[in-house]
Amino acid sequence: MHFHYTSRLNPFLMKILITLLCIISFMSCKKETNNQLEDDSIMVEEEFETTLGDSITTNEENEIEFKKEQSIKIKRETILKKPDDQAELKELVLSKSFLKDEECYIISFKYPSLNEKIKASYVNFNSYLEEDYLNLKGVETAILEEGEMICDSTQTLENRSKREVDYKIFSLDDKLISVLFYNENYYYGTPHPSYSFYCLNYDLSRSTFMKYEDFFNTGSEEELREILNEVLTKKIRSGEIYYDCWAISAEDFYRSKDNFVINNLSVEYFFDDCVICPSYTGTFSVSIPLELLKPVLKQHYSNPLIL
Repeated sequence: MHFHYTSRLNPFLMKILITLLCIISFMSCKKETNNQLEDDSIMVEEEFETTLGDSITTNEENEIEFKKEQSIKIKRETILKKPDDQAELKELVLSKSFLKDEECYIISFKYPSLNEKIKASYVNFNSYLEEDYLNLKGVETAILEEGEMICDSTQTLENRSKREVDYKIFSLDDKLISVLFYNENYYYGTPHPSYSFYCLNYDLSRSTFMKYEDFFNTGSEEELREILNEVLTKKIRSGEIYYDCWAISAEDFYRSKDNFVINNLSVEYFFDDCVICPSYTGTFSVSIPLELLKPVLKQHYSNPLIL
């Protein structure tokens, strides 16, 4: 009897076991499917975040590139449109140029030369510019030594190193000339140029170069810096120049204290990129009316600013 009862139960038990196995298998598949869906969702989310991050980075890079291009355009236009006295000085000042166009680099210099027929002692002005300031041989050597540059077939005309110098010239009552040199430098392998400025003042009657101490009291640098910063701050607050600009530090002013020209009864200081303003603003000078400089002016007959 016992054996007979067991044999009748086996098919029933087998059905239950099979049903249980099917349920367990189904639940296992569902869990794996859910896990796979979660993994796919995470992957899609990560891919979206990566794409979004790349897009933001690209936009930021494009904005920076745009600002750099605008900076170059603003600088060039600001300098080129700046009026000077070159036409009025055509008998005194002869404009000279030098161009060297090589496979690896370009040197293009424009500079003033005083007419030595008017005054033979002007030779010191001309020789200083050609032999010391411009120093064509030195510039050429420096370009060739930059990063051990090698000319090859991959180098195009557009990405060669370039040194370009041009100038503006100003006159004060036929007693003084001020020259502003602006240097546009394209370094090998870089897409944008850098700008720098160099100023000199020359006494026509005495045929001598003039420095800070010839115009201003000895030891007055800090007082003049404060005057300059007051002018700069007012311009920033009035919106006349970019609000991103800032006051000049003592270190930067001392380094640039001779870098000014006399123009329209004012002293205009010039600074290289990022000394008083970000590069993209194209702002690189501060003009100070002579009236504000009276406290620091040197009281001497040789000072052309004593009117």
